[in-house]
Amino acid sequence: MTTRRTRLIVALDTKDEAQATRWRDQTAGSADAIKLGLEFTYARGLDAVRRVADGHGLFLDLKLHDIPNTVGSAVGSLAETRPAMLTIHAQGGSAMIAAARTAVDRAFPPDARPLLLAVTVLTSMDAEALREIGVNDDPCQQVLRLGALAIAAGADGLICSPHEIIPLRDRLGDAPVLVVPGIRPAGAETGDQKRVMTPAQARRAGADWIVVGRPITTAADPAAAAAAVAAELAD
Repeated sequence: MTTRRTRLIVALDTKDEAQATRWRDQTAGSADAIKLGLEFTYARGLDAVRRVADGHGLFLDLKLHDIPNTVGSAVGSLAETRPAMLTIHAQGGSAMIAAARTAVDRAFPPDARPLLLAVTVLTSMDAEALREIGVNDDPCQQVLRLGALAIAAGADGLICSPHEIIPLRDRLGDAPVLVVPGIRPAGAETGDQKRVMTPAQARRAGADWIVVGRPITTAADPAAAAAAVAAELAD
């Protein structure tokens, strides 16, 4: 169990800028940051990302994954959005991660550098899904392998399911920032997520940030749903 503070990121998963802005405003009293990802960015572009972020902490979740030079250049192109966090895929390997690290250090001023976070194993994947792509280890073993590689190559932290928080802390210590999707309040539908926990369970395990989307944004009252998650984290 940990006493670290766990913060809430609300995922604004929509193609609609007006809807994203409404969710942002409805949850602003409880969220420590907002997430904009592939769905919104591809539909509306970086100018819209900037407008919705508008002074709020931005977790820009684009999961960059390409050859090192391309990823490094892409990271530089994202500087104008001023994210607090941005994501790459750990499966891109150490050279790609190192290129992203160099790009962050060059493209952003020292006092505004985003956390560079490496995605390990998507929370929609289980052991069977990994076997389909030729990985015979279970998700936890693969997360530990990719997590250690990413941190050694220069990532500030990792994206992992809640089930890997404790093993990662045991292997890598307290320094890496762990941002954890796959969070479902008690009684919520799991949807396409396979490896899930409640907010309180993730906090006790040692998450720095949790990401919650549909249980908040599809609720009848998103503000109340976000407040309930925040209260669970503060309990």
